[in-house]
Amino acid sequence: MNTLMTPTEEAPVAYRLTAADRCDSCGAQAYIAAEVNGSELLFCAHHGRKYEDKLRSMATSWHDETARLLEA
Repeated sequence: MNTLMTPTEEAPVAYRLTAADRCDSCGAQAYIAAEVNGSELLFCAHHGRKYEDKLRSMATSWHDETARLLEA
């Protein structure tokens, strides 16, 4: 079995957040995870963008998978 990828193939993208991860604000599927004071906060795209400016200033990490919403 040939496991080499041809130049036209793209490697599969592995996502960290799943459908089971829910927004802490509204319960929708989470696409953004922010670590603040040692705790992970999960947000849907809407609430992640709404609170992004404030959260980014204090978050030790910011994980954004909102590009998944644009995939075909």
